[in-house]
Amino acid sequence: MNRIDQRFSELKQQGRKALIPFITAGDPAPQHTVGFMHALVEAGADIIELGVPFSDPMADGPVIQKACERALKQGTRLVDLLDMVAEFRQTDTTTPVVLMGYLNPIERIGYDTFADKAAAVGVDGVLTVDMPPEEADVFGPLLKARDLAAIFLVAPTTSHARAATICAHGEGYLYYVSLKGVTGAATLNAADVAEHLEPLRGMTDLPLCVGFGIRDGATAAEVAKVADGVIVGSALVNRIAESADAPDTIAAQLKQVLGEMRSAMDA
Repeated sequence: MNRIDQRFSELKQQGRKALIPFITAGDPAPQHTVGFMHALVEAGADIIELGVPFSDPMADGPVIQKACERALKQGTRLVDLLDMVAEFRQTDTTTPVVLMGYLNPIERIGYDTFADKAAAVGVDGVLTVDMPPEEADVFGPLLKARDLAAIFLVAPTTSHARAATICAHGEGYLYYVSLKGVTGAATLNAADVAEHLEPLRGMTDLPLCVGFGIRDGATAAEVAKVADGVIVGSALVNRIAESADAPDTIAAQLKQVLGEMRSAMDA
């Protein structure tokens, strides 16, 4: 069983919801990323989404765009991320790791080479923002053959028919984008999220995880009432940005932000 499936099975037995933090690998410098990953686990992360730095992250708002810029300025490449996951796996063999990013860096390496290396170092899932399931006829089977989950996005504007197609191809969990817009966008309405999740539950048994707009413990707790998982990115990446000149203080700040959310969700 894939580590993602195993984790959601455990959470279901415990009556808890998944907390899934996102950080951009290599931000503010590559040598800090693995330490941040461990700090997130200590604070209650169930799954980690590790962002692949890219020059044109069109789905992301200014906070994560700038994180990509900082990481790329430090020379962070996709092969470096794979090394980070391998280092993380030296001491953590159970926390699922999902690589989240865009197709171009993967195409540069090559689908087969990427899938082989990702599986070898202990990656569990891949979320490629700009690769819809209709275009995953080559890459998708390569991931599946290596027990790597192909994770897809569903938006508030996604039609019923297309949502059904996405659900049919998705693995691991379904990433529901709670807001129209980019990451870091403004107000999240939990009731509206619940209304959109209801028809999706009739299409798939995949866990439904909600991202975009999760800012603090209160919003995390509200979303956890209606979803199977809560994904938080910009709130964490913003903390990294604010302390980029003092990186030794960042891990503690990430633990504080995520720990508040974990406590609120479990209350």
